[in-house]
Amino acid sequence: MRPSIATRGIVAPLSLLLQPRWSRVVLTSLVLVWTGSPAAAQSRPNIVFLLSDDHAAHAISAYRPHLRYGARLPDTPRLDGLAASGMLFVDAFVTNSICAPSRATVLTGQYGHLNGVMTNREALHPSSVTFPLLLRDAGYETALFGKWHLRSEPAGFEHFEVLAGQGPYYNPTLISHSDTVAYIGYGPDIITERALAWMREHAAAADDRHRAGGPAGPRPFLVMLQFNAPHRYWDPGPEQVMLFRDTVIAEPATFHDDGARRASGFGSQEMTIALDLFDRDLKLTPPDNLTPAQLALWDAAYEAENTAFREAALEGEALHRWKYQRYIGDYLRAAMAVDANVGRVLDFLRDAGLDENTVVVYASDQGFFLGDHGFFDKRWMYEESLRTPLIVRWPGVVAPGSVNTDLVMNLDLAQTLLEIGRVTPAAAMQGRSLVPLLRGHTPADWRDAIYYQFFEYPDWH
Repeated sequence: MRPSIATRGIVAPLSLLLQPRWSRVVLTSLVLVWTGSPAAAQSRPNIVFLLSDDHAAHAISAYRPHLRYGARLPDTPRLDGLAASGMLFVDAFVTNSICAPSRATVLTGQYGHLNGVMTNREALHPSSVTFPLLLRDAGYETALFGKWHLRSEPAGFEHFEVLAGQGPYYNPTLISHSDTVAYIGYGPDIITERALAWMREHAAAADDRHRAGGPAGPRPFLVMLQFNAPHRYWDPGPEQVMLFRDTVIAEPATFHDDGARRASGFGSQEMTIALDLFDRDLKLTPPDNLTPAQLALWDAAYEAENTAFREAALEGEALHRWKYQRYIGDYLRAAMAVDANVGRVLDFLRDAGLDENTVVVYASDQGFFLGDHGFFDKRWMYEESLRTPLIVRWPGVVAPGSVNTDLVMNLDLAQTLLEIGRVTPAAAMQGRSLVPLLRGHTPADWRDAIYYQFFEYPDWH
């Protein structure tokens, strides 16, 4: 089921629209058709940066042979295929396991105490030097789709369509420079379709310029496609909602961790599966913005199970385990929607003849607890939360199926993508380009430690 694409709404100031809020407008549908031929290749590669939200590395089956923790979870075929065609970084970590600080670090190549985004409250200042800004100034065409979450108008992008705040899983509104557009459908699918539509239009415009006697090749492009899945509330899409219904997901080995051998903070958190999941997390109440057709599909998936749960009146360990099965099932369903949409992007690049000159990067803004230590959420500097997936495909440079075990960080991504685009990084960037690692060489002075910081305390969780 693909989303129906939507209508235009009233323009409001971006400073207001980029805060967490929703609006409704009357909807119509729009059909997008691609009829152009693939544009001629340019010398510098295109870059497609796919960033998911709270996607744990141990939820991606390509990581299964390399990690010492986590339960065996269902396969993620399209992400596994991306890893098989590129490099999988086993020990990729973040500077701060929370949404806005991590995203600001990715863009600026700086820790939060320098870029000013230390918690989810601060805005990334529009004057910040980011890798999209530098790529744009060096000739790249730049576009952003999906979750922004940095409380300011995105800078450095010639085109953007972003969610207000976290954005809902269903029926999102996307905000651009000059418009707001409401959509009916599943958010990750819609975000992907908008990015694909932009890439189709980019290729068509390049061909038109060439036919008109302009430059032989298009400008290279950077597309940042930023899913808001599988973030809480882990709402499955219509094509994933019935997955794993007859599957009992294994519990991680640390599911019953009592914290006896851990730091004192272990006992003061509020992110246990046993005690801290809401009814909305557990799908005992549905999203409040579904259409009648969406609600009918939702109820068909959940209501019989919910009725049986209420009648069983579970307590103690039985209730704990039921909550885990509901939580992990929904998390994986939302993650599978990301996997499917990664596949749509890869298929488009192949069919458009762009795959051989496009670098594809897949990462998450942080990891996530999947019942590990009895937790959900992130924030804590344990491996399950601190580690992020990182997969890079660079045809002709990265050996397919390669695996890297050096310590790398989201701090490094800005300088990496700038070097790929042959652009000099800003002197204030604190990371280090991964290009030598991508070429199969680890410099002798590569880091042997990482630094993590967390400022949002005392607060949520």
